[in-house]
Amino acid sequence: MMGNAIVFDLCKYSCFNDITITDQNMQSLLSARNFLNREKINFLKINIEKFDDVKNLFKNYDVAISSVPYRFNYELAKIAVETGTHFLDLGGNNDIVEKEKNLFENARKQDITIIPDCGLAPGLISTITRDIVERLDSVDYVRLRVGGLPVEPKPPLNYQIVFSPNGLINEYVEDAIILDRGQIIKKSSMTEIEKIIFPEPFGEMEAFLTSGGCSTLPYTYKNKIDYLDYKTIRYSGHCEKFKILLDLGFGGEKAIRIEKQEIVPRNILINFLTKKLPSNELDVVLLKALSGGLKDGKKVCLDYTLIDYYDKKNNITAMMRTTGYPISIISQMIERGTIKKRGVFCPEEIVPPDPFFKELEKRDIQIKMEMK
Repeated sequence: MMGNAIVFDLCKYSCFNDITITDQNMQSLLSARNFLNREKINFLKINIEKFDDVKNLFKNYDVAISSVPYRFNYELAKIAVETGTHFLDLGGNNDIVEKEKNLFENARKQDITIIPDCGLAPGLISTITRDIVERLDSVDYVRLRVGGLPVEPKPPLNYQIVFSPNGLINEYVEDAIILDRGQIIKKSSMTEIEKIIFPEPFGEMEAFLTSGGCSTLPYTYKNKIDYLDYKTIRYSGHCEKFKILLDLGFGGEKAIRIEKQEIVPRNILINFLTKKLPSNELDVVLLKALSGGLKDGKKVCLDYTLIDYYDKKNNITAMMRTTGYPISIISQMIERGTIKKRGVFCPEEIVPPDPFFKELEKRDIQIKMEMK
């Protein structure tokens, strides 16, 4: 889904002469061909675990964009260094990103740029945080709140599958990272539930700690932001219901034996989520970045709000738009020379906020900023 959105945007806005979309599944490629329906695109079946094939492919391209599961991104980044190919990915795991950052010197010597974490959260939310730091003289707090949701929620979970269910479970089971007065603190996800208000028809929602969304932000801004946290937005009641499943062990990745069979509990949960929850109904992405600090000696609050809906004309979900378009925009910034630094950087270190926000506006992704 994210790959389709990325290629859709590249075809519409970029100046790349040659665009290729790859997958190991021929059915996925056929689906992408039907969805994109563009003459400009090449479709190639490839298994990215066959690294020699990937290396031969990368040699022919200036930029490679990964929308595969995060566990592959470090190996792909290493290949990109070997072939001298700029590389971007959607991130999602702090340990993988840290390994990618260790490639900095090699990437710089190869005159390439590697940027992990280029999606929605992390990604778009990371660039908003940079904008906050640049606009305020000092920052007391940054509270990041993001959620991808169905427009018409259905019980029991009031949720639909808008990206990988395995990725969703990871966000719920891995620890959240918080920056608090110079200290990096880990807290259990699906805790510290709070109320958050959006305009109707949404009204009162809930937000709770989850992992991954703020990625490297606590480390990047350890000396510039006093407090920073990230929470996921859901319809009220979702956290309590889903947490019961995880507390019972359905998020576990260790096989258990049931009647002479080895079964991984998480696979059962993924199977039920995929079968029982909708995945193709109208969706919305809700985002708030709430911050406060000093500006010209005065205490101010600086807040950002985004509400983005399913694109009915092009049949592109809000999650695809807000995840796929940012990484496409960043790749085009490399293409056009807006981003010139070489090495490995996360978005808050290298993506200029104003040009980035203007590109989002071209795609009708509107971020409302209010200082008070």
